[in-house]
Amino acid sequence: MRELKILPSILSADFARLGEDVRAVVAAGADIIHVDVMDGHFVPNISFGAGVMKSIRALTDRPFDVHLMISPADPFIDDFVAAGANMITVHAEAGPHLHRSVQRIRAHGLRAGVALNPGTSETAIEYVLDDIDLVLVMTVDPGFGGQRFLRSQLDKIRRVRDMCAGRDIDIEADGGVDASVAGETVAAGANFLVAGSSIFAGGAPDFARNIADLRKAAMSARGEIA
Repeated sequence: MRELKILPSILSADFARLGEDVRAVVAAGADIIHVDVMDGHFVPNISFGAGVMKSIRALTDRPFDVHLMISPADPFIDDFVAAGANMITVHAEAGPHLHRSVQRIRAHGLRAGVALNPGTSETAIEYVLDDIDLVLVMTVDPGFGGQRFLRSQLDKIRRVRDMCAGRDIDIEADGGVDASVAGETVAAGANFLVAGSSIFAGGAPDFARNIADLRKAAMSARGEIA
């Protein structure tokens, strides 16, 4: 069984105190920091770029998981590598040459991931399975935080799990993940749980409790003790 990781998405942090929220969420138990990059083109919102990420990189030694919801993604991969990314995920739908994008990430020595929108079949990753380290299943339509978890994606997570069997690949669920769905999500096969609103709600005083609730629900479903 792959190690469970909780990834707070800083898209839901207070941007007026982004550095303080990053420090606080790490102290509260975050395993990995999830960085959602949006371009207003591939998704209907704009978040931030490599410069903002670089400004908080020195605040923690936790890995940065960069999710590029942008198209094209290739011209910006090097920028996020330079800004301190540890893993970069591109969307299968974001460009015509997925294998090339994955190889560009791996050429920098980073872990490479591929994300799938809710309407995209898992078959889109079939021919890059031997070249990736992570599959991100969007459990909402990308572009905004605070959306409702799409339960239809649980079956996709199961199918991705079966496709990845025997390979060193993590499965990440991103969107609407909270303690009420964490158990089902990990039971389906996800071991990376991205959570934004459910962790950052209430501000820094509640981060530790929110992470603990999420981890407890997930570990219980795996037969583990939080």
